[in-house]
Amino acid sequence: MNKNRSGNSWINKWTISAVVILAILGGWLALGQSSGVPVETTRPRRGPIAQYVDEQGKTRLPRTYEITMPLGGRIEAIALEPGDPVKKGETVARLVPSDLQNELDQAKAAVERLTASIAENADTTVEDTSKTQASHFVESMKSTVEAAKARMVAGKSRVDYAITFLGRVQTLIPSGAKTEDELDRAQLRKVEADTDYQQDVLIFQAMKSIDAATLLLPTLVQQYIDRKDLTIAVLKQEKLEAEARLRQAKTNVERGTMISPIDGVVLERSIVNEQQLAAGAQLLTIGDLHELEVEADLLSQDAVNLHHGSRALIYGAAVGRAAENGLEGVVARIRPAGFTKRSSLGVDQQRVKVIVRLRSGELEKIAVDRTLGVDYRVQVRAIEAEKEDALTIPRACLFRAADGNWQVMAVRDEIARLVRVEVGLINDRFAEITANLTPEDLVILAPDSSLHDGDAVRAIEQN
Repeated sequence: MNKNRSGNSWINKWTISAVVILAILGGWLALGQSSGVPVETTRPRRGPIAQYVDEQGKTRLPRTYEITMPLGGRIEAIALEPGDPVKKGETVARLVPSDLQNELDQAKAAVERLTASIAENADTTVEDTSKTQASHFVESMKSTVEAAKARMVAGKSRVDYAITFLGRVQTLIPSGAKTEDELDRAQLRKVEADTDYQQDVLIFQAMKSIDAATLLLPTLVQQYIDRKDLTIAVLKQEKLEAEARLRQAKTNVERGTMISPIDGVVLERSIVNEQQLAAGAQLLTIGDLHELEVEADLLSQDAVNLHHGSRALIYGAAVGRAAENGLEGVVARIRPAGFTKRSSLGVDQQRVKVIVRLRSGELEKIAVDRTLGVDYRVQVRAIEAEKEDALTIPRACLFRAADGNWQVMAVRDEIARLVRVEVGLINDRFAEITANLTPEDLVILAPDSSLHDGDAVRAIEQN
């Protein structure tokens, strides 16, 4: 039994020694077959390629809706908080209703008061009756004046007769035809006639004065009616103003309840507690996150290669996706005016704002895991051009010649050869080769600067 163990040990030692010798021999033979510099190589492959520009961007909304104070007043406490969903037509803020109702009641009362005043002044029944009576009185006074005048004329005739009769009596006294007693009576009659006449004259003058005053009565009544008409005109104008205030008060009541104009979410709340605010004070900002788009400041030399409808990808930590499977979008707008922006290195750069709109349904792809909001930092990859079938090599294979042309190092018969190539689309990982290479060529990956055309190399092909 011990002999068997010794024999097996001796066989194992010889087996191990043989393997080591064979390994050394194989390595020596491999080195002997090629003494060139080992280089990593790859072969051009056909496949898709895109030329793009990568830039940081931030999410934004094409439009937001500001809920502001429609008029100065006291706003109730706002219960909504940022992030709360709202429906179109839903009440989101409200002025204190009692304040608005008081203003409405006051406006209604003013209109009703003026309406009553207009109706009161429009009733001229008493004035019209007074004017009619005054006209009748004027006519009556005219008759009275005529009667007084006739009486005065008659009185004058009696005076003249009394004077004539007295003269006749005085003439007949000397002849004894008339007695002294008759003379006295004639003189008394003359005195009485004079007195009556003077009274008639005074009465006539008084009647004329009264008649003149009476003539003014219809005019005075008409002037009073005219003043009432003027008052009505003023009251009607005041009523128009009061009705305008009433309409405004009704409008204020309607505006006092502020509603959401869209289905969306509250983005910002400026006011929490009940307080007095001026007209125009901001209360809430509302937006629809389904309309999210991305704004990026691209270098102007990159932006000129894009156009409306260019494909774009949104990726990064906020999205939770790499560029290869980023959210699909399209360039919706390229601002016509550029601006100067200083880079982190202190270099002034001309940049252009580019707006990328997400395709329908893209946001729903990440809705389960994360919520993308406004002003979130994302990465934008805007596709300048792309091909589905192109001959491509890794970007690391390319380098510039002294004249600025592109070239690569290719392995041909174990010799490194400089090959000038023509490049089509290019990005930071791959480049399209349009001339001087085929899928069978071996191209050196990231050739060392010490490697020269004609150097012997040993290709180590990478998959």
